[in-house]
Amino acid sequence: MSVITRDSAVTMHFAIKLEDGSVADSTYQMGKPAKLVIGDGSLSESFEACLLGLKAGDKNSVELKAIDAFGLPNPDNIHHMDRAKFVGEAQVEVGTIMAFNGPDGMEIPGIITEIAGDSVTVDFNHPLAGRDVTFDVEIVSID
Repeated sequence: MSVITRDSAVTMHFAIKLEDGSVADSTYQMGKPAKLVIGDGSLSESFEACLLGLKAGDKNSVELKAIDAFGLPNPDNIHHMDRAKFVGEAQVEVGTIMAFNGPDGMEIPGIITEIAGDSVTVDFNHPLAGRDVTFDVEIVSID
C-alpha cells in the first residue's frame, strides 16, 4: 500500500478548527474531498508535513501554532484607502470581504476592518493569520 510522499497526488477530507472548536474550513461541509499534489503550493509545508507517511484510510489530527498554519499577521498587509474608491461598490461596512486587484493583476481578498471618515482600512492578511488551528485530515486515496 502506498504512503504519501513528495509529489503524491492525494485525495482527502479535512477540517480546520479554531481554538474554540469551531470549524473555519471543511471539505466535509461541501461533501467533496480536496485533491492536491504534495509540494504544489496548495498547502503550507507544515500542513504537508502532517500528511507525509499516511496511507489511504488513515486519519490524523494535528495542532498547529499560528506561525506554522497561516502565519502571523503582517502590518504591511493593512492598507488605508480613500472611501471615494468604493463609490458604486457594494455597501462598505466593517467585516465585509472584498476582492481587490493586486499588483500582479490577480484578485486578492481584503477584509474591511475600520471606517473613519473618508478612510477605509483594509486587511489583506489571511483571515486565519495569527490563529492556532487543529488540522483534522482523512486520506481518501493516493495516486
